[in-house]
Amino acid sequence: MLWEEPCFDAQQAAEKALKALLVALGIPFPKTHDLERLLELIRPHIPVPLELEALVRLNPFAVASRYPGDLPEATEEDWREALALAEQTVAWVEEVLKSSRG
Repeated sequence: MLWEEPCFDAQQAAEKALKALLVALGIPFPKTHDLERLLELIRPHIPVPLELEALVRLNPFAVASRYPGDLPEATEEDWREALALAEQTVAWVEEVLKSSRG
């Protein structure tokens, strides 16, 4: 199986969740796929869970499927880590948004 695509999807889920949070907080952000940069924009406003610092490891997957051959092939282990990080990110953003409503 080619693991780059599901790793890309996990990176995109985390990226879109962080961008949704930035929109909800009214924080402008540049066009970027860099998850670390998005976290940098969030940190001054709300604490970011320590486990999400690992999101930086998903950055290469933002371009891997667009430019095949530029990076080493992803493994099932990479996908499992990417999926876990994406799930943690989405759950955290959902919780922050839920608590901000009320």
